[in-house]
Amino acid sequence: MRHRKNGRQLGRKTKHRWALFRNLVTSLLDHERIETTEAKAKEIRGFTDRMITLGKEGTLPARRRALGFLRSKDVVSKLFSDVAGRFEGRPGGYTRIIKTRRRIGDAAEMVVIELVSLASVSTKKKSAPVSTPPPAEESGKPA
Repeated sequence: MRHRKNGRQLGRKTKHRWALFRNLVTSLLDHERIETTEAKAKEIRGFTDRMITLGKEGTLPARRRALGFLRSKDVVSKLFSDVAGRFEGRPGGYTRIIKTRRRIGDAAEMVVIELVSLASVSTKKKSAPVSTPPPAEESGKPA
């Protein structure tokens, strides 16, 4: 029975799965936008949010925890200097998943997972107000 066993196994052993998650999160924080399968993207959301929360803390123990998970020191320094500053006032939900296509070989649902940037959220398209013309006089009746 699988009671209380959460998370996807993705057809991999535990060590392979953890290595995959670490690589995907490192790539996402480095490039800020990656394409992967829907299942993998849904799994790495939580890891990415935790890493950004560590970056927002900004303490030395938080930096060491991030270094223990992420694969690159450059990505950790980018996380603590640039990425964490962009999400300072945001309480969570740092990633966005957008469905794109089905992969040709196995018809897997592909998605783009990206960091939500505050600039793109504030510059959403605003619908122009619809102005109604003043009522025209009826021309069929004599005055």
